[in-house]
Amino acid sequence: MAERGELLDVLVGGGGYVGLSLGVALKQADPAMKVAVVDMRPRAALENDPRASAVAAAASRMLAQLGVWDEIAPEAQPMTEMIVTDSRLRDAVRPVFLTFDGEVEPGEAFAHMVPNGRMVAALADRAAELGVELIAPDTVQGYSSGASDVEIRLGSGKVRRARLLVAADGVRSKLRELAGIGTVRWEYDQSGIVTTVRHERPHNGRAEEHFLPSGPFAILPLKGNRSSLVWSEKRLEAERLVKGDAFTFELELERRFGHHLGKIELDGPRHAFPLGLTLARGFVKPRLALAGDAAHGIHPIAGQGLNLGFKDVAALAEVLVEARRLGEDIGALDVLERYERWRRFDTFQMGVVTDVLNRLFSNDMDVVRAVRDVGLGFVDRLPSLKRFFIRQAAGLEGAVPRLLAGDPI
Repeated sequence: MAERGELLDVLVGGGGYVGLSLGVALKQADPAMKVAVVDMRPRAALENDPRASAVAAAASRMLAQLGVWDEIAPEAQPMTEMIVTDSRLRDAVRPVFLTFDGEVEPGEAFAHMVPNGRMVAALADRAAELGVELIAPDTVQGYSSGASDVEIRLGSGKVRRARLLVAADGVRSKLRELAGIGTVRWEYDQSGIVTTVRHERPHNGRAEEHFLPSGPFAILPLKGNRSSLVWSEKRLEAERLVKGDAFTFELELERRFGHHLGKIELDGPRHAFPLGLTLARGFVKPRLALAGDAAHGIHPIAGQGLNLGFKDVAALAEVLVEARRLGEDIGALDVLERYERWRRFDTFQMGVVTDVLNRLFSNDMDVVRAVRDVGLGFVDRLPSLKRFFIRQAAGLEGAVPRLLAGDPI
């Protein structure tokens, strides 16, 4: 007979930043809640992730409220400024069409660049400290929903029961598929190349977004004279560059990066991943909720993928904790639909915005180029509009969950 544990309140499938932060948020707000997080990767693999992510101001407020920001902050690089250019590779000069000041409040950067490994390690430590059960390496192989709980079958042979199962297992979510939740999905003929470079001169916290005919090329500041690159390229060209020799890669990189930060050299592995748009047709079913990339996968052009995931966490945690305080069943569909109503339009809107921006800026038609450059220049001349955009990017506009405002649930 399969081994069974105690009845959990919430089991989260996926132990990345979404799954761990949800576990921490729930357990911190309601210490009596029984929460477990399952991930197929051992913790060391999660902590050794060499990538970095842009964490918006609202998300850093949430991480501070969850008690992990002090552990992350020494390795977090604030973005003090952002510039946007639009040019061709052969252009001798890249004119700056749009600039943003990096503060949303005095002394508060609109975003920080944070190493993924450091962030996940801090969340895992906090989860363990609070008593969240961490099950790794293991996987959720299947589940069946009942009237009062859901039975979850793990790859190890164990069977666990919970009032709610949360799918936080990524854009190709197995749990979403098992639930029969369809998606709206299409692929771009692009891949995102991610790597880290070291450069001769300091970046002074400035982030750069260069719109090139093949897609956006983002230079994002890290601690020291280092930057994280998110480079959108045609899929076949990206495959050639990542699989090719380092010398050819660095030559192509230099053409796009420029010489304003002096000599550059690779400071980490090269990865490429296909770019597309994936939106789940529903975020909930009885005793199941989707969060993070399992609910939505968007183009990295606006750097909002991780921050959408943190918004899901903040909203879902608030809905579940308040439902428990009212004596409601946290796995009931009417409770979960509150979360879906809160998050579904925002994620749909962001998916449309990133799709339109990518299509608008990833082409080389002269008429389209002229129109978009006039538009960028127009925004640059309106300080109030720029402030709105920067607060939007910081995650501080609209119906913000308490954690994203830096408040406890």
